[in-house]
Amino acid sequence: MKPLKSLDGPKDLPLWQLIQWIAHPLQYLERNAHRYGDRFRGSFLRFPNIVFLSDPEALEKLFTENPEQFDGGCANTLIKPILGNNSLLMLDGERHKRHRQLLMPPFHGDRMRAYGQLICQITEQVTDQWTENKPFLARSAMQAISLQVMLRAVFGLEEGERYRQLQQLLSSLLELSLSSLGNILLFFPFAQRDLGSWSPWGRFLEQKRRINQLIYAEIRERRAQPNSSRTDILSVLMAARDAEGQPMTEEELLDELMTLLVAGHETTATALTWALYWIHHLPDVKAKLLHELDTLGKNPDPSDITRLPYLSAICSETLRIYPVAIIPTPRIVLSPIAFLGYEFEPGTLLIPSIYSAHHRQQTYPNPKQFRPERFLERQFSPYEYLPFGGSNRRCIGAAFALFEMKLILATVMSHFQLALADDKTVQPVRRGPTIAPGSGVPMVMTGKRSEKERLVPVSAK
Repeated sequence: MKPLKSLDGPKDLPLWQLIQWIAHPLQYLERNAHRYGDRFRGSFLRFPNIVFLSDPEALEKLFTENPEQFDGGCANTLIKPILGNNSLLMLDGERHKRHRQLLMPPFHGDRMRAYGQLICQITEQVTDQWTENKPFLARSAMQAISLQVMLRAVFGLEEGERYRQLQQLLSSLLELSLSSLGNILLFFPFAQRDLGSWSPWGRFLEQKRRINQLIYAEIRERRAQPNSSRTDILSVLMAARDAEGQPMTEEELLDELMTLLVAGHETTATALTWALYWIHHLPDVKAKLLHELDTLGKNPDPSDITRLPYLSAICSETLRIYPVAIIPTPRIVLSPIAFLGYEFEPGTLLIPSIYSAHHRQQTYPNPKQFRPERFLERQFSPYEYLPFGGSNRRCIGAAFALFEMKLILATVMSHFQLALADDKTVQPVRRGPTIAPGSGVPMVMTGKRSEKERLVPVSAK
């Protein structure tokens, strides 16, 4: 076995590597993968020994290794201020296993399909506010839809004062957390100084406190007045019991709800924005998708929409070319381990690089080209295509995210004729832990689609 130091990688100072990783993560990955291959060593201040992995052999080895060899929760401490101590992403061992089992029922196929009509209804309500020939940002529109889906399907809230307060506070909190300033606050803990409401961290803490109060109030009202007919995810989680017959505590419910919100709201909105960009950037892709959607006729069943092969391929290719999360949960080595021909010491951080895996020329010829057909031509292994991570750390809401993405895309594309507002190439940028289109993708609605597949100006409706 070779020592870890024999694995090649950039020789830049750890602080400079961290700055590159924060400011230009895709360039950092591409440059080093080109120079050093699918496996290379890096160094970021707190973690002097980091190993990036992107080839299928290494990813399979990592994802099939005994999870007890690694600590995943500690590797996510950057986002603990947002999610809380009891978030699934923060846990390891038996507590992680318990929470994962409690969280699984709401994402069962039959229960998830019950949200289909709600997703389509929310999409129609938001998009009906569009004005003909008036530019709008695709990201803002998709965020509005996604947040309402979270509030109604996950939190089970109806329109009202608590709904409006949570909608405003959550939007504000996430915008701060995902901004460039938010990156500094999360990556550099010394910047987390509460200097009152005028300081960024002070505003963050105040918004989080108010959100917590609103969610706790909702939980306590539900417990005081139980209703077994409710199907929202919060109600299902409140009714869930572990192997010992114990429910989640209020604190656990709060942190898991925040986890579902952060992991499911911004990520889905970003993926949808990318998809709308590619569809309207490539006329052939748009034409094929519309032809497929038109085969369903009027008012199709949501389950029929989700089975459309080309729509599914578009979603898969969207998550391949710019995966929203470029890395899943890293793994911290807990005890000395012989791994991939190297001796890894405790404290080594192993990072599966989703972006690099999705851009391997050997797996995806012409990886920079958006081509949904590649997902119709062959099936990729979970170590070649992994937009939701893998192993016991795979995103628990993966099926729901794809379900939501397909329904929103289909509803928008079936009802409206859209166009990009300009011809500029959209560049990816870091937005918190995600990779988002830098411009927000300006678009314009030029008309509504008629049932006979001809364009009808909005004014004529």
